[in-house]
Amino acid sequence: MFKKVIGQDLGESNRPAPTTPDTRPSESSAPAASSSYAVPAQSQAAAAPARPSAGATRNVLSSDVEIKGTVKFTNDLVVDGKIEGEITSEGNLTVGENARIKAEIKTGTVVVYGKVHGNLTVTDRVELKASAEVVGDIKAKTLSIEAGAIFVGKSTVGTPAQALSQPAKPVSPDAPKQGTLAGTAS
Repeated sequence: MFKKVIGQDLGESNRPAPTTPDTRPSESSAPAASSSYAVPAQSQAAAAPARPSAGATRNVLSSDVEIKGTVKFTNDLVVDGKIEGEITSEGNLTVGENARIKAEIKTGTVVVYGKVHGNLTVTDRVELKASAEVVGDIKAKTLSIEAGAIFVGKSTVGTPAQALSQPAKPVSPDAPKQGTLAGTAS
């Protein structure tokens, strides 16, 4: 059903695949409607944040896969099944439309098309597509939410700059009230 591709150049997607016994079946023996891959074909390149390096791999968990426990991966992972537990990686996670994830997610980037119940702690970018449903808190450098996406939780986006060089001093109980400031002028 799926073909694991290592280091495929994006320009190679328009070339016909070699017809050796180890490749996917011909179009006549595998109807196009039987594919359960959730990310639309035209958005596959957009879903991947960067082109994988020559040794990079894209791992796929199809819709008939259910995992309870901890999932660790490198590079890219596309999930279209069910995961309950924890997902950890410095790589890129894509949650397909059929995916149902109930987990704490800690990755480099996350693109969500399906349902995620749990907190997302991401070092770079979170994208919630129109079909996404996220219930949990998001911490990321950048956050993108398309119209139609559902997000219930709080978000912490970006890295705060140091606005003041000195921390604020606590107000003493003897300080004047009614919104006036007390202090010395310099």
